[in-house]
Amino acid sequence: MTTRLNPYLSFPGNAREALEFYHQVFGGDLKLNTFGEFGSDDPALADKIMHGMLETSNGFTLMGSDTAPGMEHKPGNNISVSLSGDDADELHRYWEQLSDGGIVSVPLEKQMWGDEFGMCADRFGIDWMVNITQAA
Repeated sequence: MTTRLNPYLSFPGNAREALEFYHQVFGGDLKLNTFGEFGSDDPALADKIMHGMLETSNGFTLMGSDTAPGMEHKPGNNISVSLSGDDADELHRYWEQLSDGGIVSVPLEKQMWGDEFGMCADRFGIDWMVNITQAA
């Protein structure tokens, strides 16, 4: 297996809903494992996600989980997930779904460097950047 870098997202108890949403947006193969499946005897954790992984046919990998017991969920502004490429139709479709119910901070539109670019936080509070490269 090659080394890869991908985002790992932490959620305050709604990881299943969030990862299923991303699965709906991007397609691919979603695997969810609960704390209960790994031996937790706490009924409050039985159905919470200990580890989830979405792998798409485009090569995207998103991982995530509910915040583990004893850990604090600390939302922050130090990470964004970036989608970029030249398939405008696909990236517009992702943008529409990700921004629906979220907060758009930069509308997806042509920028001074020539590409279309937008930023939003989805309904789960995850920041996304979408850059559509324009033909030269």
